[in-house]
Amino acid sequence: MKNTSILVIALGLAFNTACQNQNSESVIEGVEETLSATDTIPGNYGSDLVLTDVVSPAEMIAEVEKDGNFEGKIAGEIKEVCTKKGCWLTMDLPNGESMRVTFKDYGFFVPTTSQGYPIVLEGVAIMTETDVDTQRHYAEDGGMSKEEVEKITEPKREITFEATGVVIKGKV
Repeated sequence: MKNTSILVIALGLAFNTACQNQNSESVIEGVEETLSATDTIPGNYGSDLVLTDVVSPAEMIAEVEKDGNFEGKIAGEIKEVCTKKGCWLTMDLPNGESMRVTFKDYGFFVPTTSQGYPIVLEGVAIMTETDVDTQRHYAEDGGMSKEEVEKITEPKREITFEATGVVIKGKV
């Protein structure tokens, strides 16, 4: 009986230690993934860009308002990112509006934690009308509450940008 008790205690200690090590390893892996993701945010996504002939968002707006579209490169800062996949981002424009950026053919994504990073985008901007269902979908992806999503009841006329390539720069 004494040997059986010692065996049960030893197995219990071994099991407990193994579980604690597994939990510690999981915590360490989670921290390493977070640090790794932060370190790898700056970089090229989609087509490679040459960082020349980059215009300001104000110049892009003027061209879209004049010609109906803009094709080229602009610089800005990431405001929001799709929290599910990184399949879209937004950036503030100098006219007080926010511009949604999607990626050509759903061909690439950006890190979901890249808010606040400076960026250069290459692609096409157009004036468009975004329907209520699409706005609500984006709002849900952005983490808005159900109440906020339900307040979206009208189509929105806005500039949207379809990027073929993105460079996310390091924070200064």
